[in-house]
Amino acid sequence: MADGDGGDGADWAVRQPHPLLRPFVTRYIGYTQRGTTLAVHRGLPSRHVTLILSLAGPVRVVGMPREGEAPGAFAGLVGGIHLAPALIAQDAYQSGVHLELNPLGARTLLGLPAADLSGYVVDLAALGAPALAALPERLAAAPGWTRRFALLDDALLARLGDAAPAAPEVGWAWRRLLGTGGEMRVGALADEIGWSRRHLLTRFRAELGVSPKQAARVLRFERATRLLRARPGIRLADLAVACGYSDQAHLNHEWRALAGCSPGTWLAEELGQLPFLQDSAADGREDSTASTTQECGRVSCTATPRRPGVFSPPCSGSPRP
Repeated sequence: MADGDGGDGADWAVRQPHPLLRPFVTRYIGYTQRGTTLAVHRGLPSRHVTLILSLAGPVRVVGMPREGEAPGAFAGLVGGIHLAPALIAQDAYQSGVHLELNPLGARTLLGLPAADLSGYVVDLAALGAPALAALPERLAAAPGWTRRFALLDDALLARLGDAAPAAPEVGWAWRRLLGTGGEMRVGALADEIGWSRRHLLTRFRAELGVSPKQAARVLRFERATRLLRARPGIRLADLAVACGYSDQAHLNHEWRALAGCSPGTWLAEELGQLPFLQDSAADGREDSTASTTQECGRVSCTATPRRPGVFSPPCSGSPRP
């Protein structure tokens, strides 16, 4: 478990979940901040379904990522993949646990597909899972991060059951997008799987709530935020090239759409915040051929591709038409 003192009254702890949960949960992040001065934090689009459990006052979402949704305050909340920021009011003191969930594991852990959460921030208590809804209170009463993370393991392990898996072709497509940092063309992705572009779009959106092209936008943006945080002095033109944008104007347009501000404004806001924010991988990519674990709604099964870059279904026969 990694932990640390972020300075300015901040402390944090990061841990991977129990091995059986790792196909579904990337990591647990515990945080406490005192004397916070930034009034509003931008919850940016990312590859994850986000679960936040407050150990202090309710989390106040003052601007929802989906236009027309009313603000809310939550002891526990779940946010799906979204294409605009969630604006979160920050108190001087705040403490909680942030979980990064694989969207293909939402069926198993939360009882519904990630598509049902896409663009929304939902009260954890509204999911019909009393054991999950009780987690904020239970974690707040626990003595320290080690015990809190153990309670999370126990609660989530109890959710592993016989949830219907996502189609293996959709899982393959999602991992290929992750592995290329969002730079793979949808047509090439459909060809690898053996589906038409339209069928891929329909099945992918039904599971994740966004199209493959929208998912690619989020992944490129996620890489850009990570690189900008690591190298705050980088020229924006160089950032655009490194992250797969056609030019700086394209980068700026996408940043304003997905973050609601310019890169410079975001960087000025975020410098000095806890180091884990938007920082789950070294460069925003995953090795698409070295890891072929298929999340299938229980624990996992594995796929061995016929050759790199060609779909081989791990749990069923031929790709669906």
